[in-house]
Amino acid sequence: MTATVETGWSNPLRDSRDKRLPRIAGPCSLVIFGVTGDLARRKLMPAVYDLANRGLLPPSFALVGFARRDWDDQDFGQIVHDAVRDHSRTPFREEVWERLSEGFRFVQGAFDDDAAFDQLSEVLAELDRQRGTDGNHAFYLSIPPGAFPTVCEQLQRSGLAEQTEEHWRRVVIEKPFGHDLRSAQELNAVVNRVFPEDAVFRIDHYLGKETVQNILALRFANQLFDPLWSSHYVDHVQITMAEDIGLGGRAGYYDGIGAARDVIQNHLLQLLALVAMEEPVSFEPKELQAEKIKVLSATRNVLPLELNTARGQYGPGWQGSTEVPGLVDEEGFAADSITETYAAIAVEVDSRRWAGVPFYLRTGKRLGRRVTEIAIVFKRAPHLPFDKTMTEELGENALVIRVQPDEGITLRFGSKVPGSSMQVRDVNMDFSYGQAFTESSPEAYERLILDVLLGEPSLFPVNDEVELSWKILDPVLEHWAASGRPDTYESGTWGPRSADEMMSRVGRTWRRP
Repeated sequence: MTATVETGWSNPLRDSRDKRLPRIAGPCSLVIFGVTGDLARRKLMPAVYDLANRGLLPPSFALVGFARRDWDDQDFGQIVHDAVRDHSRTPFREEVWERLSEGFRFVQGAFDDDAAFDQLSEVLAELDRQRGTDGNHAFYLSIPPGAFPTVCEQLQRSGLAEQTEEHWRRVVIEKPFGHDLRSAQELNAVVNRVFPEDAVFRIDHYLGKETVQNILALRFANQLFDPLWSSHYVDHVQITMAEDIGLGGRAGYYDGIGAARDVIQNHLLQLLALVAMEEPVSFEPKELQAEKIKVLSATRNVLPLELNTARGQYGPGWQGSTEVPGLVDEEGFAADSITETYAAIAVEVDSRRWAGVPFYLRTGKRLGRRVTEIAIVFKRAPHLPFDKTMTEELGENALVIRVQPDEGITLRFGSKVPGSSMQVRDVNMDFSYGQAFTESSPEAYERLILDVLLGEPSLFPVNDEVELSWKILDPVLEHWAASGRPDTYESGTWGPRSADEMMSRVGRTWRRP
């Protein structure tokens, strides 16, 4: 029996095919602007190799780098080789590398250099003829947002953005998607003047993580959880992205942006949307996006902001056994900077399912450990036929979705302690991806780059999602800007005292993962 592999091309037989078969990109190229940057070296180029190693790229695939460096194609190939050797997820195989590297090209130039973009156009036309890329090209803008307009205009001027019914052109944009609502709207207008919205792919790498996608399977493939997934049983939800590292070397990028813009506006609000959304009619992109937009449209800040938000800057302290400096001592940071490295906000979703349930979003650097998780914390049982001594070690039931680093799900509930007396305490039922499945999870960028090449936009935020997220966050940022300096918290702890007070006022506490 012969298996048919889906190629990603439009085909009336597609719906009758086995959805478990891998989807392989059709003939195409990927052009990376900013190819000398850290993201390209650590994530993008290794992801391309890993896709090729898994047999998910066509033989005709081409990778083109664009940068100021005085490189030829061979120099670029060596850079990709080193990046793959250092950072790829899958083993290095010489036969895969030789086939992939035949499609490497490099174009030297600046973003405002007409001649360089004309040369890029010639290189892509040559790849169409020699490699059979068939006029299908994706442009990955791994560059500062301020350069987006220039590059988009150059792509339009040189004809590289032009699409036909037979050939597609797509653009991939890395965050941040603006600095506030106004700048996001301006950025969207610039990009959409050149590329239609269905050809714009805004990368949020968290949405490519296996555990994040598993939220949809957990919620909609299991009858077990659906009756509990509402304000009738849920007390509150905590969504945490904690890092144990400082800014070291990223001060120039981070100062003026801060934790809320860097993480809450995109990653955490997207996770909230997946947790709170209603069941879509199908997993088609438009259906998924419509449900996320409904959630973000109904999301409101819990007022007053001075009691329901918290921010801080890390001070000196100990990260494990290492003494580390505070933010103001990091190279490149001004002593009077008010940029926060910790941010926490409380929001509610005004819908029938979630009315009255607060969602607490927090992120920070130099915290106790590196972890990203979503904790659904349930209400206590309305009547406990136990005296206080029997349940003094019993906490709240919780379903915890671990996004990183140990991907999996934990269910916390109460159980009797063995013995002659009635003592109840918390126990955990644990599911781990690493133990349940023999195949390791793909890196997020593998999934997302493949989806770009397939034209599959389900995991990419659209204009409305970006702008609605800024509408939620902008009032918080304006409040903080008028509130003086952030609080200081000791490195290695779990944030400023104001964050703990924000929860204690309403009888709750932050989880300590």
